[in-house]
Amino acid sequence: MPQNLVQVVDAESFSATTHVSRETMERLAQYESLLIKWQRSINLVAKSTLDSLWQRHMLDSAQLADLAPETARCWVDLGSGGGFPGLVVAILLRDRPGFEMHLVESDQRKGIFMREVIRATGAPAEVHTQRIEAFARETELTPEVVSARALAPLDRIIEWAHLLFGPETMGLFLKGQGLEDELTSARKGWIFEKTVIPSLSDPSGSVLQLRGLHGADR
Repeated sequence: MPQNLVQVVDAESFSATTHVSRETMERLAQYESLLIKWQRSINLVAKSTLDSLWQRHMLDSAQLADLAPETARCWVDLGSGGGFPGLVVAILLRDRPGFEMHLVESDQRKGIFMREVIRATGAPAEVHTQRIEAFARETELTPEVVSARALAPLDRIIEWAHLLFGPETMGLFLKGQGLEDELTSARKGWIFEKTVIPSLSDPSGSVLQLRGLHGADR
């Protein structure tokens, strides 16, 4: 096992690894129960990953909470799907004063599911049922963090979301193999500083931490 990789098999080992509070674990368990129930009628996650939900989805998402600035209060999660990573982060940071997660997802049914999780867990989150580029164009938010997971190649994510980035905004993108090629493509049109952090949950994955985004022609 790679040195950075954490092995989580269930809620108990997730709790032992992350040291979150009992109340937070109860909320994450509510999320798990709702996801399993809704998964019967909506494809929220790949069926093959349900048996490793706490490793593949919960831990994968949770690692972003520790990589974001402690001062972050406004966070936008792009293409949230079944709520990963945004809803997990919102539950983990529920007690941070003034924190709000904005979940952007164009699929109406997934939006309804996420609203049900928010209602059940009290997560400080709001669902925006829009395409990413429309949300980025219309919102007045300037988030401290923008995140995405298994959404699209980096250059496409940046093209959709660049209007959300202010001078201090951090991007946190969960990526698999092929990241170097994605970075090469993205640098053709964009300038940014990057840090690549090995994933805690996926031996072939990483978290791309991105700052200072602006167009290459500016």
